Amino acid sequence: LELVNRALVLLREGKPARFLVRKPEEERAFGMLGLLTSKPVLYVCNVEEGAAATGNDFSRAVMEQARKEGAVAVAISAKIESEIATLSRAERAEFLDTLGLEEAGLDRLIRAGYQLLDLITYFTVGPKEARAWTITRGTKAPAAAGVIHTDFEKGFIRAETIAYADYVALGGEAGARDAGKLRLEGKEYVVADGDVMHFRFNT
Repeated sequence: LELVNRALVLLREGKPARFLVRKPEEERAFGMLGLLTSKPVLYVCNVEEGAAATGNDFSRAVMEQARKEGAVAVAISAKIESEIATLSRAERAEFLDTLGLEEAGLDRLIRAGYQLLDLITYFTVGPKEARAWTITRGTKAPAAAGVIHTDFEKGFIRAETIAYADYVALGGEAGARDAGKLRLEGKEYVVADGDVMHFRFNT
């Protein structure tokens, strides 16, 4: 109730609940209130093609407001994004280069969303497919395995782990293993962004 009353002070002033100063131990209870304005905010500014790289006066004003709120803002050009969608990978890179852009707006938007929600990605790679799995930063190996299947978390034994940079530089799992870059991690291991993982578990 005390948390509700503190939130009401802000809400009655027309301010969003996410501005409420709270202790880490209050986060769970705060989340259970289900307040719409407690959700994190990502502003997306649609700008003209010429302003895709730098933004314009309007998008800069939105970005400044987002900074004050502790929110995130991204400027993209919907027109450029629609053109990129029709191009091959090679053509896409060339097209972005001519516009002075390092990456597509959609990629920046996804990255901003991950940053705002404090999410990271780990990978599983097999002979038939590679998969990306999204988890919250700070997740330990058993809970990360549970994203694939709850049985993986319940019966977790260990995780065979390779850092993404090592996996790419050494040409995959075999090269990383030969170079001594494959690590065995236990239940307390905190998964890093980009880890390539193989889980061992009891059924």
